[in-house]
Amino acid sequence: MPEKETQKKNRTWKREVLDWIVILGIGLFVYAMGWHTEIIGRLQQAILWTGIIQADTDMESADRETIDYDMLLVSLEGESTNLSEFKGQVIFLNYWATWCPPCIAEMPNIQSLYQEFRDKPGLTFVMVSLDEDPQKAKDFLQRKGFTFGSYQLAGRRPEVFQSSVIPTTYVIGRDGRLASKKRGMANYNTDAFKNFLNQLLDE
Repeated sequence: MPEKETQKKNRTWKREVLDWIVILGIGLFVYAMGWHTEIIGRLQQAILWTGIIQADTDMESADRETIDYDMLLVSLEGESTNLSEFKGQVIFLNYWATWCPPCIAEMPNIQSLYQEFRDKPGLTFVMVSLDEDPQKAKDFLQRKGFTFGSYQLAGRRPEVFQSSVIPTTYVIGRDGRLASKKRGMANYNTDAFKNFLNQLLDE
């Protein structure tokens, strides 16, 4: 093999190795700084904007389980409450965490939905943080400008709300039955989902 060609291949190989070292170095830096969750969340947010992933708005009547409202909660401000206090209302119940990229991805559209519906009587947003440190969740919400109320579990989670996936979102009708359940992220700030909520409010 000619010497010039060998030198060229060596330079190409060295450049590729250097490129990979830089990429890995950036990746490690991002991870060490704790930015990876939000960066992944932003990428997943772009997927939501495509409209590919939608919320469940057509649950069969037979699948609409009756809700166990006995779930103790404590707000991030330290005030105790119980899910039963919202009985008779439409409840948007979402489990999330600051370390969960898909949770971060869907938060902006949940905030937009909340802003549009927050003054409608009969609808309550119950966002349940699964973070161990409530202050971390509180700081995250303040930094992002999310104004919906958020809570933490203060006791057992009823069987109907058991899920190994987060985010998981439940919509409970006025009749105390499950109207929607979505494991994983979704875009809730859509005309279809808004119409779904309005129908539940009119029941």
